[in-house]
Amino acid sequence: MSLLNKDNENLDQILNAVKEQGIDYLNKVDSRLTSTQIQAEIDNRLNVEGLGSIEALNEFNDRFEPLIVASSGPRYWGFVTGGTTPAAIAGDWLASVYDQNTQSAKGNGDVSAIIELETIKLLCSLLNLPDNFFGGFVTGATLSNFTSLAVARQWIGKQSGKDFARSGVSDEVKVLSATPHSSAVKSLSMLGLGSDNVIKVEVAKGNREAIDIDDLERKINELDGQPFILISSAGTVNTVDFDDFKSMKKLKQKYNFWWHIDAAFGGFAACCPKYSHLVEDWDFADSITVDCHKWLNVPYESAVFLIKNEHQLLQMETFQNANAAYLGNPLENFSYLNFLPENSRRLKALPAWFTLKSYGKSGYQEIVEQNVEQALFFSAFINENPAFELLAPVRLNTVCFALVDAKKNETFLNTLNNSGKVFMTATSYKGKKGIRAAFVNWRTTNADIDLVTNEIIKILTEL
Repeated sequence: MSLLNKDNENLDQILNAVKEQGIDYLNKVDSRLTSTQIQAEIDNRLNVEGLGSIEALNEFNDRFEPLIVASSGPRYWGFVTGGTTPAAIAGDWLASVYDQNTQSAKGNGDVSAIIELETIKLLCSLLNLPDNFFGGFVTGATLSNFTSLAVARQWIGKQSGKDFARSGVSDEVKVLSATPHSSAVKSLSMLGLGSDNVIKVEVAKGNREAIDIDDLERKINELDGQPFILISSAGTVNTVDFDDFKSMKKLKQKYNFWWHIDAAFGGFAACCPKYSHLVEDWDFADSITVDCHKWLNVPYESAVFLIKNEHQLLQMETFQNANAAYLGNPLENFSYLNFLPENSRRLKALPAWFTLKSYGKSGYQEIVEQNVEQALFFSAFINENPAFELLAPVRLNTVCFALVDAKKNETFLNTLNNSGKVFMTATSYKGKKGIRAAFVNWRTTNADIDLVTNEIIKILTEL
């Protein structure tokens, strides 16, 4: 009997072993290290005979499992990484079991596209966005920004009667922004628009990262009526600063431009009456991107783009499989094949569907409010400790700070991360080297913050 057939006969044993290992990891994730300095050796030789799943699991556990860090745990505060809710894990496992290629909403006997479309509607409901947005799931901020900006590029072409998707970008496309996320800039590079071609708009006065509206309008007037793309932020990376969407709405009514909002994690402010004012009037944008693997707390490689329904033809022109006759007429039969970059797609929406259905609006309001309170709790410690300075006010869920003695910043952060008790990331803010702690995990508690602050005090005495 082949190893493959033997594994199939023993599937219960294999899945139970993985389930028990997964439960053990999750039950102990708060005590697992958040970083490791041990490097695994790479074995580049594939055996002629396979091991079978149980033996492969044993080898994984011997060589790699002890080095897996608690990036889904309560004290991983780097890269704005959410955890995974129990419901999201259930959805993710089932997505692998069912192994659907999520494409058509009708005609192919496949319900997975319907699940994705429904999940987009549920997410819009959570974020209090109207029904006139259409979207889909991609892998992360880079692809969601890429998708939205690709349609924006097509819109720019149409303003002068050109089809950039077919004929290429023949004219320079103007892009205005103040503090764009690196993934948006990377998308400009991939789209042939040029990562260096962003017209820099000044930030608002004071300790801000948001766009200065007066300078934005000056820059718009300098374009002398030329259509352009505006990249704005619903939560900048360092300080979670929000652009003034009410003023941008007025500019949108006055000038001809594509308005894109990067709301990777800040968009979840919409969940809470206390913070929803930060995104007031964002529904007037042409496109919005949101990362689900951040504050929605689903497994990695989950983000959505939301594009106004009125732009669906532009979207299809940008992404359609025009030379694939076997896929049918894209105007007659809806398929995600023709509305986003990837042709091959797993059922990414299922973990999000499970967790949205399981915990509802009130559940996510609780997570957001809890994490913001934790950010304020941690920032109070930073504020009260003379060794530190806050580089910016805490506007939502991220604390940006530095040691007063800037020369010790790197040593301090390395020592703290090497402790394995917490993970934060280095950053730079207004010319100063700093440290960033982001709170988005549903598992995090004030006890975790106490543990980290005690470790920080211990490290300070040794510096």
